[in-house]
Amino acid sequence: MDALSLETLPLSYINQYAYCPRRFWYMYVQAEMIENAHVARGIAHHERAHSEGYNATASGAIARRSVYVYSAALGISGICDVVEEEDDGTLTPVEYKQGQRGRWGNDHAQLCAQALCLEDMTGRPVRRGYIFYFGDRRREEVDFTPELRAATTAFVTAMRRAVALDVIPPHTEQRARCKGCSLYDVCLPDESKHLAGAN
Repeated sequence: MDALSLETLPLSYINQYAYCPRRFWYMYVQAEMIENAHVARGIAHHERAHSEGYNATASGAIARRSVYVYSAALGISGICDVVEEEDDGTLTPVEYKQGQRGRWGNDHAQLCAQALCLEDMTGRPVRRGYIFYFGDRRREEVDFTPELRAATTAFVTAMRRAVALDVIPPHTEQRARCKGCSLYDVCLPDESKHLAGAN
């Protein structure tokens, strides 16, 4: 194994890569992070969610906050906002997100990565999780289907490849993803497209 294959990737970056590989590159490889209003609200919400401890849910499950998870098989690690454990040992990760549910599926990939870590750590199957969106006060159930698991694993592989190639990924063709991106002024997608067309 080479050094890259041994490097543990933060599982939160799966969300960034699934949303936009170029955004992942700027954040992970070049350590670019610009805090806009959306990012600041998200940080504040996560600070509350990441206070360590546990409590019982309405269903009687134990809800542990700020749980460190890892997968040696995938080489990823990170923090689950909440992991609920039922009396029968069933584990359910819960992720808190600023804003409303998006249409890109990147939040699902991050949550699925948490499930894969929990499975690797405990040997127990994790079939579903939840994402709570502060923007619409909604808790969405996410089933960890074979397709979502495969996509999440593929994202991890692609992240490693992107870092190994040491070449910045191209701009996304789906420009709607650029709207509100905190790294827009670093990435300059419209300006880069204009310059590419001029050459």
